Amino acid sequence: MAAIEPVEFAVERSGSILAGESIGEGPPIVLLHGITATRRYVVHGSKVLPRAGYRQLTYDARGHGRSDPAPSGGGYGYPELVADVEALVDERLGDGQFVLGGHSMGAHTAVAYGIEHPERLAGLVVAGPVYMGFVDPEALESWDRLADGLERDGVDGFMAAFDRGIDPQWRDTVLRFTRQRMNEHRHPDAVARALREVPRSEPFDAMAELQFVDVPALVVASHDTADPGHPYAVAAAYAEELPNAKLVSEEEGQSPLAWQGGRLARAIVEFCESEAVRARLGP
Repeated sequence: MAAIEPVEFAVERSGSILAGESIGEGPPIVLLHGITATRRYVVHGSKVLPRAGYRQLTYDARGHGRSDPAPSGGGYGYPELVADVEALVDERLGDGQFVLGGHSMGAHTAVAYGIEHPERLAGLVVAGPVYMGFVDPEALESWDRLADGLERDGVDGFMAAFDRGIDPQWRDTVLRFTRQRMNEHRHPDAVARALREVPRSEPFDAMAELQFVDVPALVVASHDTADPGHPYAVAAAYAEELPNAKLVSEEEGQSPLAWQGGRLARAIVEFCESEAVRARLGP
């Protein structure tokens, strides 16, 4: 069997480049990463999806990884993140339906896209959502502290600001993979700006809007001990509001499902193989 290897691509929008990669052949699945991550950090390098017969497309969000910062006059709010998805879809996918998923910032972007374009989606994967229909002013202080640390002392400054209140059981693991992903950014100043702007942006006005995304949905939750930044209760609320959603998670005490690339990818494959999603994806 021939090796399945990623093929890099670039999407140009407003003079800036989004750096991405496609791997595999078959019905398309677009995956969006969270803030301060890169395209690797959704299924963490797993090739389960392409081996199962799907074409997996990922890209570094604006200002992250190898992608350019926001163009002059632009920013990092959800309307612009959704417009980046639209540009990718127009250039790389054509007219057919596809599965769209994301983690945290990527999950909010995917839901916002789904609210605007439900007819394009064969399925929606929402992992680790945080936004509940309003911006929490108290939470903004922690985001600004991370941005300050990154601007002042680079990755070391970010990590010093980040290392607060982590459960001792998971601390070493969390710090290790956080530092790894922070070292992948070519434009740390852009990431710092995103840390200020994304949490202040609203992907949609109210949780009730999720009721308009009447497509099959998989909501991935994490238990709060290991990942309190992505509360289980918020994911459960998304599963309750989305009209055709299934909620999945790891068992209590295990590493969060969203951290386990292979297991998460297998959950996505199972979701995509469901009758409801396959009917929308077509042959």
